[in-house]
Amino acid sequence: MSRHGYCGGIAAIDTMTALPVPVETSGHYEFLEPLLRDHESRESFEFPAQYMFRNVPHPQPSDDYGAVLVSEMDRFGIEAAVLGMRLDHTEAVQASRDHPERIWPMYHLRPHSGMDGVHELRRAYEDLGIVGCSTFACGEHPQVAIDDRAYWPLYAECCELGLPVFICAGTPGPRVPLWPQKVELLDNVCYMFPELTVVTRHGCMPDVDLAVQLLLKWPNLYYSTSAMAPKHYPRAIIDFANTRGADKVIYAGYFPMGLSYDRIFEDLSNLELDDDVWPRFLRENALAVLKLDHR
Repeated sequence: MSRHGYCGGIAAIDTMTALPVPVETSGHYEFLEPLLRDHESRESFEFPAQYMFRNVPHPQPSDDYGAVLVSEMDRFGIEAAVLGMRLDHTEAVQASRDHPERIWPMYHLRPHSGMDGVHELRRAYEDLGIVGCSTFACGEHPQVAIDDRAYWPLYAECCELGLPVFICAGTPGPRVPLWPQKVELLDNVCYMFPELTVVTRHGCMPDVDLAVQLLLKWPNLYYSTSAMAPKHYPRAIIDFANTRGADKVIYAGYFPMGLSYDRIFEDLSNLELDDDVWPRFLRENALAVLKLDHR
């Protein structure tokens, strides 16, 4: 496998990226400030989960961050990347419009927004052509559980629109309480919304074994590998992908938030996946979940 992207000739789909904007100017983490209490998180860290990562990318200022992202994708043979945004994220919206075949927009759900959030979700679908939605329940202020009724109108609208929802599950990196995204809560989401495609983000740790059981239980539940260098993928997930879960595990990076593509693809070269699993992990499962498998 080449560390420069084409893993066995497979052009990857990355289901989690951000624009490579310098942290000090991005404003990406301002939403977390009301939740942070410890001194390091509030005063020392460049970003709230910095203690978990080494050699974090430091993007440089640019007049066209979309072009910078696509250039970086080209270096590693990444065909397309999913980029999170809201309607007012001007640079992200513009990047997806400038590079529609390479940068696919994903809308960030706002559970406290009521019907305004539902209407905004519909506008994002109609105006931006979003391919899915995401949520980080531990980062909401106030926090709200992933199975809370505040999410239900949004989940229902995603069902109507045929959009998957990528949900952070397990212990969050930022030093905030973890209760909103306990892995067990995925069970209720899948039960209440059997038509909703749910994809986990950020590892489901420490309850990975429970996550595997839920992946087996619910046909609408999937697992993505975001926010982890491949050398740290849980063994249970690798084994699951190589057996009954070949269609359930989806590649996601974490560039530029905590990982460089150099680090990701260097680690991928040593990942113990069976030959027939690689195309599904890197590409086919993502396209199926995003309902773009006609591409």
